[in-house]
Amino acid sequence: MDREQVFRDHYQKNEVPWDDALPPPEVQALVPTLAPGRALDLGCGYGRASIFMARRGWAVDAVDFVPQAIDVARQRAAAAGVAVNFHVSDVTDLHFLPSAGYDFAVDVGCAHNLDAPGLAAYYCGLERLLKPGACFLLFARLKEAGAEGGPRGLEEPALLALFAAGFNLKEATRGATRMPGRPGWQSAWYLFRRKAETAC
Repeated sequence: MDREQVFRDHYQKNEVPWDDALPPPEVQALVPTLAPGRALDLGCGYGRASIFMARRGWAVDAVDFVPQAIDVARQRAAAAGVAVNFHVSDVTDLHFLPSAGYDFAVDVGCAHNLDAPGLAAYYCGLERLLKPGACFLLFARLKEAGAEGGPRGLEEPALLALFAAGFNLKEATRGATRMPGRPGWQSAWYLFRRKAETAC
């Protein structure tokens, strides 16, 4: 079963353990320290991070490839009285969004589901979309290099090597938040800042 169908099934069965009213504490702590601008929420799900940012003055584009998730996110944003531009799309194909248009991007648990080609396309999209100096906050499940089987995850050395071309790593925090419903999964938060140079 492909990853899109896996997530469609989660939403259709209402098995969405990552659904909370508010985004994780790390997002809540960082966003108020940044001057509001234009933000991108990758793998937005029901829109909790998008709505949180929009309430604080951000202009937000949010992307998820599950139409049901986007439908609910739109309803929740309307109920909260905020405007968010929600898009049904894969995070590996963001050609419709403006180059160098974003001051901040956040991914709370999407990238770790991508295979190597998908992650490379995701990275190039971020490099194109974020302004020089923009911040990118990533939460990801980690796995050991060469580990076979089990759920997907990112190998930290490969992740950092990929992002080194276009981003500076400002902070990495392991284990501060566990994957919902997966207490044994190792995870980490990464805060990157976009360099002026481009590689893609």
